[in-house]
Parts: sequence; C-alpha cells; structure tokens
Amino acid sequence: MTLPMPWAAALLGAALLGGCAEKPQTAATKKSDGQAWDGAPTAYAAPGWKGGDQATWEQQLRNRSQGQNEYSRAPAKP
Repeated sequence: MTLPMPWAAALLGAALLGGCAEKPQTAATKKSDGQAWDGAPTAYAAPGWKGGDQATWEQQLRNRSQGQNEYSRAPAKP
C-alpha cells in the first residue's frame, strides 16, 4: 500500500516540525549557589565538621584527600 505524494509530504513535514513545538523551560525563581561550607551538618557529614566554618571544611577535605593518597596509605617496605 503506497501513500499518495501529498500525504507523504505532509506526514514528513509534520514529523520534521514536531520538535519545534517545545515550550521554553524557565525556572520560576533563580537561586544562586552558596559556599560549600555554609550547609547545615546532616547525618552524612564528616565527624568534626561544624556547619558554616570554612577552616574545618577545608581541614576535612585535606583529611579525605590524604586518605586517597596511595603514598601515605601504603606501609613503607623494610
């Protein structure tokens, strides 16, 4: 069964223009990001970190990165 040429052209045009009907996605309010250390401590926060304190936040990041350092984790060979 073959479609007549005008119907095939109309179907192809509808398929091509189908993506042009998307509505713009806009947020209702814009929220700027805050500093990472400004968050409130949760149950998943590292022990010893106080919310809102930049110095303890940076210390926790240093401790975590040292735990991932293979040179500091591996015992020295005799």
